[in-house]
Amino acid sequence: MRKLVLKMSISVDGFVAGSNGEINWLLRTMDQAGLKWIENTLWQAGVHIMGSRTFHDMAAYWPTSSDPLAAPMNEIPKIVFSKKTSIEKENAELTTQALKDATQLDNEKGISKSSLSKSAFTWINVPVANDLVGDIAKLKQQEGNFILAHGGASFAQELVKHDLIDEYRLVIHPVVLGKGLPLFASAQHQLYLELVSSTAFAKGVIANVYTSVNNN
Repeated sequence: MRKLVLKMSISVDGFVAGSNGEINWLLRTMDQAGLKWIENTLWQAGVHIMGSRTFHDMAAYWPTSSDPLAAPMNEIPKIVFSKKTSIEKENAELTTQALKDATQLDNEKGISKSSLSKSAFTWINVPVANDLVGDIAKLKQQEGNFILAHGGASFAQELVKHDLIDEYRLVIHPVVLGKGLPLFASAQHQLYLELVSSTAFAKGVIANVYTSVNNN
């Protein structure tokens, strides 16, 4: 049986994005050591799961990204959770502010797109799951490395709501947003977490790993 890990960047006041989905704050406070920590987490996963809006953002960004995180993001298999039975590869109308923020920051840093990744095919004909609780239970029963969940906010909130997360890997940024999209607002009861490790980086970002006491 394998575990479900949620890896999310979060502000110190508990938000994973601004009120309109803005993520420019987290992109501006991350350093190379923090990115390496995230890269290591990505490579450890056996499969990436995500909501449909996040899928459209990532499918539009990672296949031509020159970011070091692009390799694991492109190569590792994906599953999209959606109410639909199939997912279009590209649909600009379904992308979010997160894609705009990431693209703008690349432009500001003078980072140009790379050629299409050889592993970009993993964003095509991605399996679609419709039953959040049931399908995740089936995935947990499979052998292999852990299941890594990406956002967006609503998808992460649903995972929290149904208490499906076995391990939280929270990358906490030294930013107070005041308002935004909260991670834990959907929790149906108190969640007890045990701190496994804490890693601090030069710009003030801290990566905390917690196991869920509720699920163990």
